[in-house]
Amino acid sequence: MLKRSGLIGLAPLLIYMAIFLGLPLTAVFRFSFLNSENEFTLNNFATISNGIYREGFILSSQLSLVSALISLVFGFLFAYALATTKWSYLRKLVSTASGVLANTGGVPLAFMFIAVLGTYGALTTFLKDIGIELYGGSWTLYSFSGLLIVYLYFQVPLMVLISLPVLENIKIEWRDAASSLGASNSTYWRRVLIPILTPQLLGFFLLLFANSFAAYATAAALTSGSLALVPVQIASLISSNVQVDGANTAMALGLGMVILVGISTIGYALLEKRTSQWRR
Repeated sequence: MLKRSGLIGLAPLLIYMAIFLGLPLTAVFRFSFLNSENEFTLNNFATISNGIYREGFILSSQLSLVSALISLVFGFLFAYALATTKWSYLRKLVSTASGVLANTGGVPLAFMFIAVLGTYGALTTFLKDIGIELYGGSWTLYSFSGLLIVYLYFQVPLMVLISLPVLENIKIEWRDAASSLGASNSTYWRRVLIPILTPQLLGFFLLLFANSFAAYATAAALTSGSLALVPVQIASLISSNVQVDGANTAMALGLGMVILVGISTIGYALLEKRTSQWRR
């Protein structure tokens, strides 16, 4: 039980969360079950379960899954290299840079990639001058694969940032104990380290998935709505006066996204709690 002084200290945070998280979630939940006449309906959920809105959930999930998986692998390798290096200044430098890059997004990030890898970007022009035509085939920065590259820009640093403390807390005694029992380096990884880290890595995967699924500004600025991602569809419905019950459909989409991201976040929290025991 929290003491009264603890509750008083948490009061500003609780009030802030109630106003800027609780009230919007309540509004999303309420309006997702209403039509434009403020009458109760389930048609909004029937709408988002078919057609382009269903495809939007599929496309957003595919993008989030692929970006989370790639970021998990490369981010873990980078973090492990940093955790085992003897150059502490390099570890601090990369950690600081990862914190900056993980929080870089939106229109500035989209503009950066357009300036570098766009149709007339600096790197695109340079490669063209030496005989390599990036846009000679079907590939384009404004496609699924192009957006995936952009997402990795902040997803991989985020993985480095969250996994580095875990890898730094790996106990040397584990390797020494495995070596004393005759285990090779590969056996140590396969039988000791990977089983211990698996719940944590699954939690990281869920966090990366949620982070990618909820991203909006970068995708909207880069693709101009050409990719039917859920956050982009929500913004399009809210800003449009053409579709009947469009705003309420957007609320239903938002509720679906909140549920999916919420499940991922709760899963991450539970896995984080489970794996926190061996770090004590």
